[in-house]
Amino acid sequence: MKRRIAVIAALALVAAGLLVAWNQRSTQDAGTLRLYGNVEIREVDLAFRQSGRVQAMHPDEGDRVEVGAPLAELDDRPFRDALAAADASVALAQAEFAKLQAGLRPQEVTQAREAVKQAQALATDAEANFRRQHELLTTGASSQRTVDAARTARDQAVAAVAAARAALSQAQEGFRQEDIAAGEARLAAAQAVRAQAATALDDTVLVAPSAGTISVRIREPGSMVASQSPVYRLSLDAPVYVRAYVGETDLGRIAPGVPVRVRSDSSERTYRGRVGFISPRAEFTPKSVETTDLRTDLVYRLRIVLEDGDAALRQGMPVTIEVDGTPGDRPPAAN
Repeated sequence: MKRRIAVIAALALVAAGLLVAWNQRSTQDAGTLRLYGNVEIREVDLAFRQSGRVQAMHPDEGDRVEVGAPLAELDDRPFRDALAAADASVALAQAEFAKLQAGLRPQEVTQAREAVKQAQALATDAEANFRRQHELLTTGASSQRTVDAARTARDQAVAAVAAARAALSQAQEGFRQEDIAAGEARLAAAQAVRAQAATALDDTVLVAPSAGTISVRIREPGSMVASQSPVYRLSLDAPVYVRAYVGETDLGRIAPGVPVRVRSDSSERTYRGRVGFISPRAEFTPKSVETTDLRTDLVYRLRIVLEDGDAALRQGMPVTIEVDGTPGDRPPAAN
């Protein structure tokens, strides 16, 4: 008898559950589609782009920060020294480039011009000596060896005149264009190194990329950190998402852009949002889908973007989503 009563009670509970489910399904089919999900708030791990010793950590866990607010600082002494060295290299390259552009000093040009005159005077004297020795050779007062030496001295003096004139032309024209281009390239390279040093110095201050709340303070002043090693975790104020799932049979009732209402158990406020993403892949899929009954167990993940989310919505909070309309209300797919 007790077993029979237990069986009857179990059957009654099953029947009641089926009745409730049928009533909910009838309500959804008639209009509102009700889904359930959880709040998702994006978090960002904040890190320095440079390595160094942490000098200061400003906000603590739970503090709100605005865009651009300074969060942490590295000891900037090594970076200021590197920038000073880069400034000196730029100054040196600028001086060398200016020298190449200006050419030789006027005194150097004058010196080259006087060198030409000196070489011409020596060449004139060597020519006269050669002629004199050649005339003396005919009278026997000079030897052939002396005449040959005079000829060599004359030729050397003529070559010296040509070299002095070439040096004067070079002094007047200035440096070659290739030398000037090389100097300009060295200046550009020094300026690039200086820009890198300035960027590294700026990177010693970590600022908030977005408004939000500090959820985790990972490091403390005095810590040595490597590049890209997180020191804070920031929960963003916006955007706020809701992750939910929709059954395969109700998939035709929603589409990206469909407006929804979102409610939580912690307040009476109703938030507005829109369906932003529907996964193209089914989840919790059976290994083999062969019957209509099994196909109804398929669910698809969707993401809802809230338009007016606030601090009352927290990570992982369960919410209820309501979608108005019937299957025929689904917006047409975009081309």
